[in-house]
Amino acid sequence: MDPTRDGKDREFEDLVQAYYRPLYQFAYSLAHREAEASDLTQQTFYIWARKGHALRDPSKAKTWLFTTLHREFLKSRRHDKMFPHRALDDADGDLPAPSPSAVEQLDSGTVLETLSRVEEVFRAPLTLFYLGEHSYKEISDILSVPLGTVQSRIARGKAQLRDLLTRGERSDDGTERVHRG
Repeated sequence: MDPTRDGKDREFEDLVQAYYRPLYQFAYSLAHREAEASDLTQQTFYIWARKGHALRDPSKAKTWLFTTLHREFLKSRRHDKMFPHRALDDADGDLPAPSPSAVEQLDSGTVLETLSRVEEVFRAPLTLFYLGEHSYKEISDILSVPLGTVQSRIARGKAQLRDLLTRGERSDDGTERVHRG
């Protein structure tokens, strides 16, 4: 057993014990949402675990933590501005409508093959919902993610699947390949 490792673990636990609540309260005052405040607080401690050892003056840990949390909040806001989240129902007008003939030509094999190309983060909840017939709550428990995240991932996964099915894809020789049954 490494005594220096135990000391570092204890120091980290002490830091979390001392600053978790005030950091969370600060994060909540910025984000106004519990889930986001929790994420910001955890991200801050994660960054500390990776980089905190580089802080030369331990008396500045509190300031470092609050500054890091604030920077992470600003970074998330910049990201949200660049990539806004919209409910799928709100975005339906922006999505291409599949033609009736394209829908009729799809078969389950094509859909399953296309589903395998959906990003993994979206594929798992889509598969559990549509193929496993699990509820959003069950999926939330299975994947250990919040219910809102499940809803978002299913909506985004459906949009990605729809895009893959309706736009076709380019083959290696550059010609367009449209999925048909």
